[in-house]
Amino acid sequence: MFRCAMLIFAGLAAWLQVIKDQPLPLPADNAVQFLYPAQVTIPAKRPTQIDLHFRVANGLHINSHAPTEKSLIPARLAVVEPPGLQVSAVDFPPGTDYAFQFAPKVKLSVYTGEFVLHAHVTAQPGKHVLEGGLRYQACDSNSCMPPHTIPVTVTITAQ
Repeated sequence: MFRCAMLIFAGLAAWLQVIKDQPLPLPADNAVQFLYPAQVTIPAKRPTQIDLHFRVANGLHINSHAPTEKSLIPARLAVVEPPGLQVSAVDFPPGTDYAFQFAPKVKLSVYTGEFVLHAHVTAQPGKHVLEGGLRYQACDSNSCMPPHTIPVTVTITAQ
């Protein structure tokens, strides 16, 4: 009995050492940050582009807006249009090719580091709040986190 307990303990200790040496994944809500702008001033009643800046945490990637496989979760920006503010389009940058070491011929389209979305807006005179959320699935080279949405809020003053 004592010998069996010692073997189990030794196996558990070895397993804990392997886990200890592995980096813990970041929570999905820390994987991507909306950086800026918090507020902008634009000309009233004229189509204007607002650049929305994001950053993917080091060591992670998210699928681009146009992933290479249908089963992959794309990056999407959903916005709420308050009265007096119209969002006609949101342009996403092209993704960067990414391949895992175990499958170098399979290319994924991803975002890493900083990337910028271009929101095309038209606003009536006054102050408006553009609210929305960026939905994404963050992954490292070993696994993916559950899909997550981060808030995006920009105060727009149209003059």
